[in-house]
Amino acid sequence: MILQIALDTPLRRVFDYLPPAEFFGVGGTPRLGVRVRVPFGRQQLIGVLVGVASESAVSASKLKTALEILDEHPIVDPVTFDLLRWAAEYYHHPIGEVFAAALPVSLRAGQPALQKAEWWSLSERGRQELSAPTTRRAPQQRALLAWLGARERATTDDLGEAFKPAQLRSLAARGWIAEAAAPPTAALALRPSDVALTEPQAHCVAAILGSLAIFTAHLLYGVTGSGKTEVYLRVIAAAIAEGGQALVLVPEIALTPQLVDRFRHRFSSGVVAVHSGLSGSERRDAWRAAHNGQARIIIGTRSAVFTSLPKLALIVVDEEHDPSYKQHEGFRYSARDLAVVRARGAGVPIVLGSATPSLETLENAATARYSKHLLPQRPGAAQTPRMSIVDLRKHAADQGLSTPAMQAMARHLKAGGQIIVFLNRRGYAPTLFCNACGWVAPCAHCDARMTLHRRAQQLRCHHCGAHSPVPAICGSCGQALNPVGQGTERVEETLARLFPEAPLARLDRDTASARGAVQTVLDRVHSGEARILVGTQMLTKGHHFPEVSLVVILDADQGMFASDFRATERLAQTITQVAGRAGRGSLAGEVLIQTQFPEHPLLNRLITEGYEGFAVSALEERREAGWPPYSRLAMLRAEAKDSLGLDTFLRAAADLSRGLDEAAVTVLGPASALIARRADHFRAHLLIETAARSTLQRFLKDWLPQVEKLPGPSGLRWSIDVDPLEVD
Repeated sequence: MILQIALDTPLRRVFDYLPPAEFFGVGGTPRLGVRVRVPFGRQQLIGVLVGVASESAVSASKLKTALEILDEHPIVDPVTFDLLRWAAEYYHHPIGEVFAAALPVSLRAGQPALQKAEWWSLSERGRQELSAPTTRRAPQQRALLAWLGARERATTDDLGEAFKPAQLRSLAARGWIAEAAAPPTAALALRPSDVALTEPQAHCVAAILGSLAIFTAHLLYGVTGSGKTEVYLRVIAAAIAEGGQALVLVPEIALTPQLVDRFRHRFSSGVVAVHSGLSGSERRDAWRAAHNGQARIIIGTRSAVFTSLPKLALIVVDEEHDPSYKQHEGFRYSARDLAVVRARGAGVPIVLGSATPSLETLENAATARYSKHLLPQRPGAAQTPRMSIVDLRKHAADQGLSTPAMQAMARHLKAGGQIIVFLNRRGYAPTLFCNACGWVAPCAHCDARMTLHRRAQQLRCHHCGAHSPVPAICGSCGQALNPVGQGTERVEETLARLFPEAPLARLDRDTASARGAVQTVLDRVHSGEARILVGTQMLTKGHHFPEVSLVVILDADQGMFASDFRATERLAQTITQVAGRAGRGSLAGEVLIQTQFPEHPLLNRLITEGYEGFAVSALEERREAGWPPYSRLAMLRAEAKDSLGLDTFLRAAADLSRGLDEAAVTVLGPASALIARRADHFRAHLLIETAARSTLQRFLKDWLPQVEKLPGPSGLRWSIDVDPLEVD
């Protein structure tokens, strides 16, 4: 019998090993999904058993024996195991790296998957010693005794950094403490909602609950502020009532603390958050709680789609259109798409919620693959904000702020409202320019310009992270340098000058880098302390600011003429989402969109017909052009320091494709990336296009093994991106 082990290596294959003696369970049944320690060259690696074969392509004399089986039971539930294997095949990524992506670092290193906690409490002798000490020695032990005396029971993990496990053992040896029974798991109690469902919400809840225990994909299509979260809460409560688990995916937990707070307020226990901000031990503990069923509701970012959930009953994907669900490096998967696959495998419903669904999702609803449920209006007195265009060709602007925008801001501040000023460009200015000779501050490592960050007194590249001091004069001609254009830092400075009595807050990657910084900014807005909030796309992540009455979009032209075919879709989603922050409370909402192109059909359609009107026309354009969702794409992305060698490699890969019997597949390129050089590496790609997903998969399966054998320049890195979100 041959064990097929998935190891965390960049090779698209499994590795064959002979089983150790303890491998066979009852009746010799293989335990697929357990971790196995194996020899690999001069080192030892930990992999996952993904298959068993009767023979191997490796000769018997060269087969090595696995060293140790680490688990009695599979490391993931059966549905997740199948999902990981499917994902490795669909995205054509090394299966070992796929399984590694699903596990916390500590489990990849061999720590126990499940750990039974030892509970301790004071014995009768310990209570007597605490009340009437017989010795003054060992002050640390006595401090621990007092610490335990203040608690009914505790585990070794509860000790923290103040005490050591050895001190517990010393207390046990003295008979002062004894092992105690674990406390009963707290029952999951549902606190009543303080809001009544609207009629559309009630219809949505009833429709989704009618599909519990069977696979159905539901699109919850509701305008911003229409109460999608309340629908999630009601449906989840019913789905997990009999002991099940729910998985809730969100774009970024750090930016959606209100959502997590609402779940923890509604459900008394069992809510666990999984995201990149957790420490290694916190992530391990969250994974264990999900794997053993203790966690009933798991809220997480894209990697949470791989969390082991043996009692999965429902999946929710909030803001399903958000591009952060797609992994853009390494294992390039879509968490939203994998969530649908996982729900199908588990036989449970999935809810995809958004005010601006992706065109792919809307097409799935139009063809009845998904059930569509509408929330067309906001509950209560809140109304959809009024949107209007500001023609920057007719109105003067002060550092990006037009006269109508400044007048509207003054009016709304006087009326007691809060204001959001949106600009999807951080920093002080995108360019440092010399008027005398035309010099522009470049990045030495990229084909891009450096961005001025005045507060930090640095020039920074937003592509590779390089930074340098701000030069006092032009290095070419010695003349003064001028910042050109606006970033959020400069807009903040301008607003402070124009509205000195209105406290400001700024939310972008620069202000949000410190731990807790996002929450601090959001707290200032919710408390009313900050009257004007300046920010980037971080403001579009589902925030609820009931006192915001005005949104000003400074530069709606970004992305309007980009080369990527999805650029207009992203622009329409961004405008709709940020506009949706206005008018969610008692104050009427207003949205001003500044543009140099007021006649552009995208903007006019958004204002007159809303996002749904835009989507109808955009889908028709996609159909005529043959772009997704009416075709299937993949990209071979490659980078190297040798631009000529990179081009030679990609041309050879393209030539290989022509030798395959797939006339329905078109391979375009090679073409340079939009930023051809980044971090001293040249970047280029091939675009693979065909009409059917099955044709694309068959082509990639035949083509990629040949590409792997091609020679390339030193340091060449390449990857395949199936269903890419960006094609520039």
